[in-house]
Order: sequence, then C-alpha cells, then structure tokens
Amino acid sequence: MHKETWRLIITSPNTGGWNMALDEAILESVAQKMQPPTWRLYAWNPFCLSLGHAQPIKDVNRDTLVAHKGGLVRRPTGGRAILHADELTYSVCAPLGNIHIEGGVIESYRRISDVLLNTLEKIGIGADSKLKEQEEKHRSKDPVCFQYPSDYEITFAGKKIIGSAQARRFGALLQHGSMPLFGDISRIISCLKFDTQDKQEQATENLISRAATLKDVAGRQVSWKEAANAMISACEEVLRVHLVHQPVSDHELSRAQELVAEKYEHPDWTERI
Repeated sequence: MHKETWRLIITSPNTGGWNMALDEAILESVAQKMQPPTWRLYAWNPFCLSLGHAQPIKDVNRDTLVAHKGGLVRRPTGGRAILHADELTYSVCAPLGNIHIEGGVIESYRRISDVLLNTLEKIGIGADSKLKEQEEKHRSKDPVCFQYPSDYEITFAGKKIIGSAQARRFGALLQHGSMPLFGDISRIISCLKFDTQDKQEQATENLISRAATLKDVAGRQVSWKEAANAMISACEEVLRVHLVHQPVSDHELSRAQELVAEKYEHPDWTERI
C-alpha cells in the first residue's frame, strides 16, 4: 500500500510566542491545502509558562517569571498551565478528514497517543494510555496541566509523562504536547499563584506524586535528539505515513511573524481572561 507523505519540520529552540505562532501558521496552511499534514518537533528558549486557551491570567506568578527571565504565552489549545523547559515538544496539523487522524476529538487523541506510546517503547519505557472514567474527568481546578491525565494521555505507573492539547479550526486539527525529558517537575508551582502557602505546598506534593520526567521513569538521561528520532520512527510506523523533512515555508514564516505581533506577544491575547 502506498504510504501518504507527511511533512516533518524540526525547528531550533525559540520563544513561546514564536512557537505558538508557528504552530498556528502551519495549521492554517495545512487547512488551506497549501501544505501536507505536518509533524513538527521543537523546544523552547527561554523556558516558558504556557496557559490554556481559557485559563485566567490571574493564575500566573509574574514575579517568578521576571526574576528567572522566563516567558509567558497563551496557547491556542485548551488545558491548564505547562512549564516548557528541558522537554521535547511535538505538534501535528492535519485536515479533519485525513484517514490517519479522522474521527472525533477522543478518537484522534487515541491515534496520536499510539504514536507517543510507541515513541516511549523505542526509548525503553512501557507507558499506558486509556480513556479516563467519567467521574475522574475535570475533577481538579488546579492550574497545573500535569496534575491529572486527560483522555488517552500518557502515564507510567500512574504518573503523567506527556501532556497534550488539541484545537480544531478551519477544518483541520492542531494537537501539540509536552514530553519533559529531565529536571524538577515541580518547578512550575513557583510560576503560579495560590491562595495560601498550604495550597502551594499541597500542589507541589500532588504534582510530584502524579507526574514525572522521562529521566525519572527511564532511570537515565534521554536526550532531545534520541526522543525526537524515536518519535519520527514511531509516527511513520504507527500512522503508516512517510515523513519528509522540509523547512517552514516562506508564507508560514511571514504569517507566524504576523501572529507573534498581533496575538501571541500581545496583551490583548495573553491577558484576555
């Protein structure tokens, strides 16, 4: 059977505003059939706190971000806050009717989760992904994304190790996710505000007990390159597509620059809630 060709984009570490703008620019070009379905791998510099689409800005401890020269961005996707540092980030953009990701939100999550599970298997981590029980969904209003796994997110021994979020626009989907490679998983707590010291300490304890980095579960350092290569192989194997490494188009670069200025580094977007 002929394998569909998808585009693979690997970009250098960049700011939160640029990373989110480029994801949206790619989504637009894929939706308009200007580019094929695209799998992108990237990282962040400087480290950045990203808020979900509908998460209130009051959750953010700006003093900590300023003191440590960290970035702040609001994602086009839902979910709660993620601290992007020492991680591999992926994004996938494809038309909703594409045979490899077709179906509702849950079904497409499951298909992409299969790629992520296979990625971890190649690294030597036997993780898990399943549909959560209805009563467990959204049970926490905690601002931290990694506190609880959502449907078909990836866990190891009950601890969340990859967090993902999805948006659907223009007849296409964008899903992106964070795979923490190493570092202190609880660093995000100092970047967020809590009503009391007790609540902050409880959030720290909860996060440590419910989330982990790849180093925590693999017992060794997993490099960005190793994780990226494993994910590329897993994507081709699980989705049965052929990834072709291509640069970002000039149109996408231009559109991303517009989105940085007009949206992702503009307070009207970042502080809109």
